[in-house]
Amino acid sequence: MKAFLVLLLGALLCVDSGSSLRCYSCKSELSNTKCQTEMTCDANQMCKTDVIRVVGLFSIISKGCDSSCDPTYQDFNVGNRNISCCSSDLCNVNAAGNVRSSYGLAGGIAAGVLWTVLNNKF
Repeated sequence: MKAFLVLLLGALLCVDSGSSLRCYSCKSELSNTKCQTEMTCDANQMCKTDVIRVVGLFSIISKGCDSSCDPTYQDFNVGNRNISCCSSDLCNVNAAGNVRSSYGLAGGIAAGVLWTVLNNKF
């Protein structure tokens, strides 16, 4: 009986008591590749990603742990803001494209407008 209790105690000591949630973390970055730092959340927190997009020119990305994450989407005249929440390890990996692709989109739009203006003048 003592051997059984010793084995049971040993097994309980080896069992993980529950690991904390891990999330990616960054503050006001322009590229998702700079938001790959891992952090461990406190109890009752979840992963949060906050992305503010400004007229297709760039995105401002913030990630981390939050105890009162409320997923929302707001559309503004000059861009939008998207807050997402998740609760599995490193689930907030995705956020937005990097600045270079956003500049490419803005350049394409500008070229299209310029082409239209120049074609209408001649």
